[in-house]
Amino acid sequence: MEITWYGHSCFKLTERGLATVVTDPYDHRQVGYEALKLKSDIVTVSHDTAGHNNVAAVKGDAHVINGPGEFEIGGVFITGVQTNGHTKGEVKVLRNTMYLFDFNGINVLHLGDLNRIPSQTEVEDLGPIDVALVPVGGGGALSAIKATEIISLLEPSLVIPMHYAIPATGVTQQKLDSLDKFIKEMGLTKVDTVPSLKIANKTALPEETKVVILDYQKG
Repeated sequence: MEITWYGHSCFKLTERGLATVVTDPYDHRQVGYEALKLKSDIVTVSHDTAGHNNVAAVKGDAHVINGPGEFEIGGVFITGVQTNGHTKGEVKVLRNTMYLFDFNGINVLHLGDLNRIPSQTEVEDLGPIDVALVPVGGGGALSAIKATEIISLLEPSLVIPMHYAIPATGVTQQKLDSLDKFIKEMGLTKVDTVPSLKIANKTALPEETKVVILDYQKG
């Protein structure tokens, strides 16, 4: 399968013979980057804000999934797990949904705008994670410190950071930290950067958790 990053929390997941997935398409006028011009069979929305719910930016007659549940579309098995969505005092906390995608046995977890460390029980319910797409830039989601904590809990084979500031976003994402903070928290000095991540099969996955940086691809 192949995973491509289009900025913020938006990825395209593809595998020959299976449905194509786009996660968290954004409104570029709110987030930065350039306008998305993607096509997909499935679109997932982690939570209802302009940085994550612009399904109109994705062309094609896509199935839209915007909450928890179990789905099977075009050979891809998807499990949506709600992590927030409640009223705390007088403050309404937006619902966030994590999505676990099963592409022929390769499990990819998109954490959405997760902003807390899940319990051990919640982690065990997810099962083994091959690839974790993890917010690392703070804002409304995980900070670099919390991101490293959740990675140690999930123990994925591969980690792809998302939801952080890069020069392409301009001033719209100054509230987000850059990737450097996360790299430092992980204690890394050298990280592979690639245009997209290609995984031939499960046997190609590393035994130890590895961080891979994806270059921003214009949608």
